[in-house]
Amino acid sequence: MRCQWCHNPETFSKNPELEWLSDKCINCQECLSHCSADALLLNAGRVQFNKGKCTACFKCIDACYANALNAIGRAYTPQALFDEVMQDKVFFEQSGGGLTFSGGEVMLQADFVLACLKLFKKARVHTAIETNLLSDWDKYRQLLPYVDLVMADLKLMDNAAHKKWTGVGNKAILRNINELDKAGIKYWLRTPVVPGVNHTHEAIEGIAAFVSGLNHLQKFELLPFHPLADSKYKNLGIDNPFENQEALTNNDLKSYQSILTKYNLV
Repeated sequence: MRCQWCHNPETFSKNPELEWLSDKCINCQECLSHCSADALLLNAGRVQFNKGKCTACFKCIDACYANALNAIGRAYTPQALFDEVMQDKVFFEQSGGGLTFSGGEVMLQADFVLACLKLFKKARVHTAIETNLLSDWDKYRQLLPYVDLVMADLKLMDNAAHKKWTGVGNKAILRNINELDKAGIKYWLRTPVVPGVNHTHEAIEGIAAFVSGLNHLQKFELLPFHPLADSKYKNLGIDNPFENQEALTNNDLKSYQSILTKYNLV
């Protein structure tokens, strides 16, 4: 799935990526001689980053005095990740919190996540996953014994609109929501409300009508669109389809309160 308003473009690739922070660049140009792919180049006397040419060799990073170049993403073994996260166990115990596997899409690394979840459940850490519910249900079935909470998005009910804005239809997602509802696990559904996509009474009512038919849903909420990912797109050299789109506020969603009330979702 590739939602056009995605707030985590650094997860589009499964591999580590180069981030260039233009506002930190002091234009020393030292990085240029370390980039054999010509992804870092001069344009009108200033260093520029060409995402399409970058091979993610990361040789330029050590040459950057200003720390304007960084690698986004690291490789872990399940045990190494467990050891690092467990350094914060005292905070989990004090707050009643725990560990959430998110993304991007957590199920793109389902085997790794399963191995990690087993370690954390053995250590009695509360575990949660955030997922688009697009994967085969059998994959979720393997994870659920080690998960305390599932959080999932329901973006649109119209299959064609869902495909237009996310790249895939929603039939598998709707099936998996029903399977999740029957599984007896605690789960939440959220709808990101996005201008020009589903910021209409018709779209929200369609979602609310479906959600109201679920028997074991713990929580449903509307999430207002925000543009906080703008800088991520720029730093990664990726075009942002929602560049310059203003944020929605909770006040912008008040008009949907009557719909949520109608379907007993408040």
